[in-house]
Amino acid sequence: MDDLNGFLAPGMRVIHPAQPDWGIGQVQSNIGGKITVNFPEVGKIVIDGSRIALSPVFDP
Repeated sequence: MDDLNGFLAPGMRVIHPAQPDWGIGQVQSNIGGKITVNFPEVGKIVIDGSRIALSPVFDP
């Protein structure tokens, strides 16, 4: 499977679709398909971008 999150860059805000209670996280890095996101409720999480498609959050 391809990297579903290749466009994500540090500073972008995202939601984990399976873990909405984690809140809106901020991308820290995206290297080799491994995305590190800092979520307010759980801290820094490393996500495999080939398995989980994070949902970007844009200001209205």
